[in-house]
Amino acid sequence: MEDGQIIDLYWNRDQRAIRETEGKYGKLLSGIAWNLLHSREDTEECVNDTYLRAWNAIPPARPAAFRTWLGQITRNLSLDRWKSRRAEKRGGGAEVLLGELEDCVPVSRGPEQTLEDQALAELLNAFLRGLSREGRAIFLRRYWYGQGVAEIAKALGCGEGKVKSSLFRSRRALRDYLEGEGVAL
Repeated sequence: MEDGQIIDLYWNRDQRAIRETEGKYGKLLSGIAWNLLHSREDTEECVNDTYLRAWNAIPPARPAAFRTWLGQITRNLSLDRWKSRRAEKRGGGAEVLLGELEDCVPVSRGPEQTLEDQALAELLNAFLRGLSREGRAIFLRRYWYGQGVAEIAKALGCGEGKVKSSLFRSRRALRDYLEGEGVAL
């Protein structure tokens, strides 16, 4: 079923919308959550919460990029879950990812920073558009989907060393780009 048809089901408050969303995007959403949480129960809960958020947001929302919109919801829910679990016990997959980017991206200082966060998102998108296709794929697989270096290398048919060096160069370039745009790190 096409995304537009699924969104129409949400608009019509037809419960098939959730089944169709799960059938089309369930594995993707589970992968995003799993890569950050490494817990079957937490992954299932975040994915189910994603469906609930979609149900509550549509209408009035009508996402243009449904897949990306769902992925963002899952990622945000997973990061929130990870932060709450981290407060209980230290460690986990997301800590490594966030640690890798801490020197490149400024820390959000709370809800009052929404406009600054939107401007940062636009800068990140512009930066990503400037990367090579392979560099962008590596960067997004690592920092958006939370995949490990070995998993990325296997998926792209290259060596782990190439992935590591690409990530290193991309982080350095991102830092330079953001500083050049006047973003305080």
